[in-house]
Amino acid sequence: MTTLPGDRAEGLRPSLDAFFQKRDDVVGALRGLSDVASALGTKTVRDRVERELVRKLEEDRFHLVVMGEFNHGKTTFVNALLGEQVLPVGVTPTTAAIHHIRWAPQPEAIVVTTAGERRIIAFDEVKGFAVGGGQTDPVDYLDIGYPAELLGERIVLVDTPGVNDLSLHRADITYSYIPRADAVLFLLDAGQILKESERVFLNDKLLKASRDKIVFVITKWDLLSPEEQREALAYASKHLSTLVSAPVVFPVSAAAALSGDAAGSGLPALVAHLTRFLAEERGRILLNNALGEGLALGQLLSRGVDARRRSIPMKTDEIERRIAALEKDLAGQAVTIEQRRIQIREDVAAIKTGARKDLERFVDDVCRQLPNVIDAAKPADLKQYLPAFLEDAYKEWSEEETKEIAIDLEKLAEKTVALVREDAHDGAKRVAAVMGTDARRLDVQVDTIRYDVGIVALMFGGVALMAVNLMAGGVLAIVGPAVFAMFARGKIHDELKKRAKELAPAVMRETAKQVGPKLDSMIDEFAQKLDAWVVSAGQELHREIVEVLSATRDARIAGGDDQNAANAAVEVQAVALAGVVERLERLRTSLWSASPDEVAESSPDRVRVAS
Repeated sequence: MTTLPGDRAEGLRPSLDAFFQKRDDVVGALRGLSDVASALGTKTVRDRVERELVRKLEEDRFHLVVMGEFNHGKTTFVNALLGEQVLPVGVTPTTAAIHHIRWAPQPEAIVVTTAGERRIIAFDEVKGFAVGGGQTDPVDYLDIGYPAELLGERIVLVDTPGVNDLSLHRADITYSYIPRADAVLFLLDAGQILKESERVFLNDKLLKASRDKIVFVITKWDLLSPEEQREALAYASKHLSTLVSAPVVFPVSAAAALSGDAAGSGLPALVAHLTRFLAEERGRILLNNALGEGLALGQLLSRGVDARRRSIPMKTDEIERRIAALEKDLAGQAVTIEQRRIQIREDVAAIKTGARKDLERFVDDVCRQLPNVIDAAKPADLKQYLPAFLEDAYKEWSEEETKEIAIDLEKLAEKTVALVREDAHDGAKRVAAVMGTDARRLDVQVDTIRYDVGIVALMFGGVALMAVNLMAGGVLAIVGPAVFAMFARGKIHDELKKRAKELAPAVMRETAKQVGPKLDSMIDEFAQKLDAWVVSAGQELHREIVEVLSATRDARIAGGDDQNAANAAVEVQAVALAGVVERLERLRTSLWSASPDEVAESSPDRVRVAS
């Protein structure tokens, strides 16, 4: 494996080792939960623990997104993180491609097109690769595998193309990559820290989505004298503080790192901060979510233990009767579930219709304004600024529209959750009647059951913010290309204004033809997740009890008719479950117990500008 220059790898180990140890502890506890589920015969719960909790924890990666204006030494900086010259330096903004860089035992490279096709290329071609260089299909990104120490710590680097003006930064980066990033490295040039275009981009775009996870990196630090370095840090601290409270700033010389001077490069301090942040902040949230879901499943398994106890004295035909009664009730419940699903589809159709009407009104309004805008502009400015005007108009509309759509979806989710909670309560009563137990012990608190991505956001501050990032990003990713492509086809000549008045409305309406279906698909994606949750939440308790009863019946048929042994076994399972739940609760409590170092880290008085 390629190692980091000098002693830089030392910064990776302590915090990430601690995180991986905590993660292994959580995985171990969750596997204990899976063992109890297996012993009880609840295959559904066991599979969910293994597939949705354990596997997710084991496969998750931390994503670092590197951003900055063109010519800020961004790719050189990424190469320094990797330990050697891996990516091409010197490509232009129009020929650069997004790079996803992950760990692999040997260097490898794959071109991924916008259609999702993957084509392996020789790794040596990466340094000469350029978008549009003989490619028949549009390139989405390059998937690069490399044996670098940093990547070996389950970190993925996303290197984004630099541009001359970040206000025109690619929408798919701004809106699609940033919300999913665990940390954002925003590069500033030591020779001109925080240009106006960078200030506008940070304030209008980046800070809205990722204020709590931005690290500022001042590149080309070696080009400044000691006095200039002191002045640059003071300037960065003063002006970044107007945008971000206690900005985190690291001066770095990527050239020094690549030449072997790790200590003088400033990179070890940055890497140590990043790994500590990922482990203690982002990693803690990841583990907390898994522990919360594990505890909810523990509650569900406790119902299974109770059902197993009650099923042991039953005769086989009695167990069969109760299984049949539960399955009949489940079939009846399917009617209620389908009613909920129909209501979701009707409400979603109304939301989509409203969005389409809003889009039509927006396009009509802009088209009415265009003649005046074009007449007021200088002919020389039209080709340069009219496309940007149309793109900005779409951006402003899409941001406002997706907020409204998100609010409507949030209301739909709230209503659905409330109805399913009532259904679950009624269902628990019927299960209790079949099993002859206390309904309160079998009641299911739906708001503690696992939610998919759109629903979990509802419980932690609203789906609206999440939807704005995801949905606006999907819209804007097609707006810019559509606008500029149509103008590129237009021949600009003496009758420029006349041509602009013909082209601009056509651009607006052509873009709307692409935006409308994109809005529909994003709304549908949310609705599908809500629909799937309604089905699983509505059937969960019934299915678990049926599986437990079936396991008892099958054991009885197989000759396991010793009630004393069966009672002893279920008590072992109950003790094991109690131990697992206690372990999960203990892990969750310790997760949020701040160490002295963490307290100092979170102190508002802490100086966060690194020297």
